[in-house]
Amino acid sequence: MSETKEKTGWFARLKQGLRKTQVNLVGIFTGGVVDEAFLEDLEFQMISADIGVETSALILERLRERIKLKGLKTQDEVKVALKEIIADILRPCEASLNFDEHKPLVIMMCGVNGAGKTTTIGKLAKHFAQLNKKVLLAAADTFRAAAKEQLAVWGDRNQIEVISQEKGDPASVAYDAISSGRKKGMDIVMVDTAGRLPTQTNLMNELARIRKVQGKAMEGAPHEVILVLDGTNGQNALMQAKAFDEAAGLTGLIITKLDGTAKGGVLVALANSREKPLPIYYIGVGETIDDLQPFKADEFAAALVGLDQIGGKKE
Repeated sequence: MSETKEKTGWFARLKQGLRKTQVNLVGIFTGGVVDEAFLEDLEFQMISADIGVETSALILERLRERIKLKGLKTQDEVKVALKEIIADILRPCEASLNFDEHKPLVIMMCGVNGAGKTTTIGKLAKHFAQLNKKVLLAAADTFRAAAKEQLAVWGDRNQIEVISQEKGDPASVAYDAISSGRKKGMDIVMVDTAGRLPTQTNLMNELARIRKVQGKAMEGAPHEVILVLDGTNGQNALMQAKAFDEAAGLTGLIITKLDGTAKGGVLVALANSREKPLPIYYIGVGETIDDLQPFKADEFAAALVGLDQIGGKKE
C-alpha cells in the first residue's frame, strides 16, 4: 500500500474516532452568519469538548483577530481558520522517539489502571519490531498478576522476550531487564509499571524509586518516561500529567481511547497547559495495531473540526 493511501486510511479512521468529540463542535457550523452569537456558541462547544475554559478563550481571541485581519465572512472560512489556530497550539507537541542516541533506548511506561497502558506497550512493541528494532519487555507491574500475563501474551504474539519475576520487586525487574537488554544488544527496553492513581502517595513514591534504579542499570536510563492517558478522562488528564510528571519526570504522552470520548479536545488543553508542552508521541482511536499512530497536529486539528482534508476543505 502506498504512503498516500496509508495516510488517507489513517485520517479517515482518525475522523471517525473523533466523531463523539466533533458532534457539537461541528454541528454549529450551519452555514449561517458569523456574528457574536455564533462565536459565543463556538466557545461553549469548545469547552464542552474539553478544550478547557482558558484554552477556548485563547482560541476565540485569536479567531476574532483573524476574522478581523483577513475579513472572514463565512462559517466555512472560520472553520478553516479554527483548524489552523488549533494546529498552531498543538504543533509543539509533535515529536518522534529517538532510537539512535541510546542502545538500548529505555522507555518507562506509566499511567492509571484502565488507561490502556499494557495494551499500548504491546502495540508499540509490535510497531517497533516492524521497524526492525530488537525489543525487550519488562513486566514490572507486579501488583496486578493479569498485567504480567497480558504482557506475556503480547510477547508471545510478537515473538518478543518478556522479563518478569514470580514475586519480584518492580524495581528489581526493571534493573534485570535493562541489564539483560544491554548484554543482548537490544535496541529498545520497555518497562511496564503498575497502574496507580496520583492520590496514591506510596505508589507514586515507588514510581520515583523504579525510575532511580533504572539509572543504576544504565547511566541516563530511563531515557523516556511516557504517560499513557485515557482520552475519556477529559480535564482529569491535566491533573494526571502534572502528578506523574512530579513523581517520575515525564518526557512524553500517549493518548488512548479517543474513539470512545466526547472529550478529545483535551489534547489542545494539554498542549496549552505548560510553557513547554510535553510531546504527544502517539494517539489511539481503536483496538487494532493500526489504530495507534504518531501524533500529527494538522491531522488532529482537521479531524477535530470536521474538515475532510488536512489542507482545509470542509466536510
